[in-house]
Amino acid sequence: MTGPDHVPVFVSSDAARSVFRWREAIEALQAVYSRPLAPGATPPRTIASAEKAWMRILPAVPPGGRYFGAKLMGMAAAAAAPGVEYVIVLFDRQTSRIAAFVDANLITGYRTAATSAAALDRLAPPGPARLAVLGSGLEAAMHTRAFASIRPLTEVTVFSPTTERRRIFAEAVTRDLDTPARAAATAEEAVREADLVLAAARSRGELPILFGPWLKPGATVVSIGSTVPEQREIDVSVVERCDFIVCDAPEEVLQETGDMIAARAAGLAVHEKTFSLAQLMSGACSEQLRAARAPMFKSVGGGLQDIVVAELILTQALRAGLTIPLPISFEAKH
Repeated sequence: MTGPDHVPVFVSSDAARSVFRWREAIEALQAVYSRPLAPGATPPRTIASAEKAWMRILPAVPPGGRYFGAKLMGMAAAAAAPGVEYVIVLFDRQTSRIAAFVDANLITGYRTAATSAAALDRLAPPGPARLAVLGSGLEAAMHTRAFASIRPLTEVTVFSPTTERRRIFAEAVTRDLDTPARAAATAEEAVREADLVLAAARSRGELPILFGPWLKPGATVVSIGSTVPEQREIDVSVVERCDFIVCDAPEEVLQETGDMIAARAAGLAVHEKTFSLAQLMSGACSEQLRAARAPMFKSVGGGLQDIVVAELILTQALRAGLTIPLPISFEAKH
């Protein structure tokens, strides 16, 4: 697919934006998580750090896909203009050659929101729903659009600490999704009547922003903002309230996120009610799902999601003629 001479291509964020479709990504993720995964297909993320520089690598070999690869990101804090750049390197199973370099800045947001929507589609009852969003950044915006692709949203309420940002967010949702949206003065006001609750904004002081007593019976929670031990987003009372918790990477979520570390420290038996996204998609926990009254999805993200979404984008970008052939070649070791 990269030509007879195996010339690798580059896929820009502009190209990714042009060809990405929420439903396609959500369905692809649901399909891949419903298939058996080889034990070594999705190893844990690797982080290297020294002298104020760090690099994170998320590799994956998805079942059934044409491509496999890894997402790399890094930053040197002492750089003149510090910032994080993301790149996904895709290898072609048919040639064993490097097929593409994909700018992964947008893909990271796409895959996180599409994965949350894939889970929510199984966890939440079908039909119209009211959505509450805590946060007004890129992840919050992408999740709102992903959720709108799987459920008719009757209203969106948003809270974030900055009045102007939440106003702009609400106006964008109303304009882009043709859905009534309004800014709430507090997080509690935003969530108290919501059927779906998205927590996508850690507090500046790493204190919980969502509490269990605020949630109405039957509300489904999605939490994506606490991904390392130092971060907090949801209170222990939210974890206690939930009777069915799904995680994309259960051990990583339970052992390495501040929210779940706090829940375990409070004596909650979170392992007993936690299931993997693969179990949800394959139907392995369907009995527990039917009995659930307060479900939650909690995500840290993973390389499998990156590679699945990157393959979709590469495939569509090639068809649309939006890739850039690179004037380079790699010497293959035999």
